[in-house]
Amino acid sequence: MHKRKNPKLPSRKRPPKRTKSVGTYWIFGVHAVSAAMMNPDRRIDRLLVTEQAVPSLPEAPKADVVRRETVERKTIDSALPPDVVHQGVAACVHPLPALSVGDLEIADDALVVVLDQAQDPRNIGAVLRSAAAFSVAAVVVPDRGSPESGGALAKAAAGTLEKVPILRETNLVRALTSLKDMGFWCIGLDGAGQTAISEIDMSGKTALVLGGEGRGLRRLTRENCDVLARIPMASGVESLNLSNAAAIALYEARRKSR
Repeated sequence: MHKRKNPKLPSRKRPPKRTKSVGTYWIFGVHAVSAAMMNPDRRIDRLLVTEQAVPSLPEAPKADVVRRETVERKTIDSALPPDVVHQGVAACVHPLPALSVGDLEIADDALVVVLDQAQDPRNIGAVLRSAAAFSVAAVVVPDRGSPESGGALAKAAAGTLEKVPILRETNLVRALTSLKDMGFWCIGLDGAGQTAISEIDMSGKTALVLGGEGRGLRRLTRENCDVLARIPMASGVESLNLSNAAAIALYEARRKSR
């Protein structure tokens, strides 16, 4: 088994919490909107719901809902992009509070997922679903080049956007350094990794680092991981979809830690 290091942790100053981002966006679908309604950190400017969909939503929301309207389906269609599957529900929301790595409250067995330039919001949403299933503390993405937490991402996340914070970091290498300072063992998933993920010690704080779709890990990101691991696959199969790889790695991490 690949053993983890036990670095001496330097003292760190807690960075100030950033303010909310400006602007609003639409989220849609029963799961995404219901979860937003039950998140006290959410502000919903406008909630549109068809009469048929009313029973699917919470009766007593915890979010700040400024205006709620029962409307015809065509009203929701006109507010959203074409061909969106909204299930008769849409909400115009403010972004959640922006957090950084230093804002995390970390348990001894904490898991964090780091995505190196993932660009498909549906993939990130699917990663969030797996992250919620395996009690991940946060998903870290680079601020530049990553999609906003908009409707497509929220729909794919099926409500878990409200449960797993997305941390948008200006410099991903610096974020990895901060995680190491906090005692995290940073494991990069790479098809060329010499160690199978099942052979790595993931009993303590662990950050799983995955590359973007089709690109894999960038050089600097790879070099700043403590170890590179691979998911063993049949010959002739080059790689897995990002969200599938994340789910397998998270399952393995939780299986090993328990």
